[in-house]
Amino acid sequence: MSPARVIAFANQKGGVAKTTTTLNLAAAFAEEGHRVLCIDMDPQGNLTMSQGIDPDTLERSMYDVLVHATSIREVIRKREIDVACSSIDLAGAEIALAATIGRERALERALKPVSDDYDFICIDTPPSLGLLTINALTAAHKVIVPVQCEYLSMRGLIQLQNTLSMVRENLNPTVDIQGILPTLVDSRTIHAKEAIEILEENFGDRVFASRIRKTVRFAEAPVKGMSVLRYDPSGTAAKAYRDLAKEILDGAA
Repeated sequence: MSPARVIAFANQKGGVAKTTTTLNLAAAFAEEGHRVLCIDMDPQGNLTMSQGIDPDTLERSMYDVLVHATSIREVIRKREIDVACSSIDLAGAEIALAATIGRERALERALKPVSDDYDFICIDTPPSLGLLTINALTAAHKVIVPVQCEYLSMRGLIQLQNTLSMVRENLNPTVDIQGILPTLVDSRTIHAKEAIEILEENFGDRVFASRIRKTVRFAEAPVKGMSVLRYDPSGTAAKAYRDLAKEILDGAA
């Protein structure tokens, strides 16, 4: 059995449905019978909370895994998918790791013992290009970039690409963008259509065919501690993530 495919979800701009995408794509993989681990690398802990886990009640979190080399198994909770939980402590990880040799590889090291236990490991990153995101990019095989369909959101892609080439040069020569995912698409607006056109002009077939449209379901599901696939299984939001999972699985190298 081959080790897990590790996918980082990254965009330094917040509010682009990164956590939503990480969780719901993971849930769609799980529906297809794959073993999936989600890693919450965001100190805000939104992924952790959206599976009904209160980060404030955790004795250990990804902070301990990265800073104290605690086994990642100790911070995994089994929910719809397995979640390696985050807490606000993670905000201090960048400072705590600052003087550590090989600090960019802390997550990569932590994943080695569990990589045979899963088919996919999905990493949610904070909205920045700091050390936590660099750790995710160093550990990942592929990167999925959720992009809100508006001009300012797309400008951030250039910065992310620059960071990615730096990571390739120094830390992880094979990491690459798997695809760019248009999110929060309001298909009624001309602006959204133009934004997708610009994306496709610049990135061609790297832009996923799947589109994630705006819907209130994405706000409602985390409150119930579940993915949108479980909350509203026959809705358009769930279908969009199933389509995305199929697109990725069909195109799997």
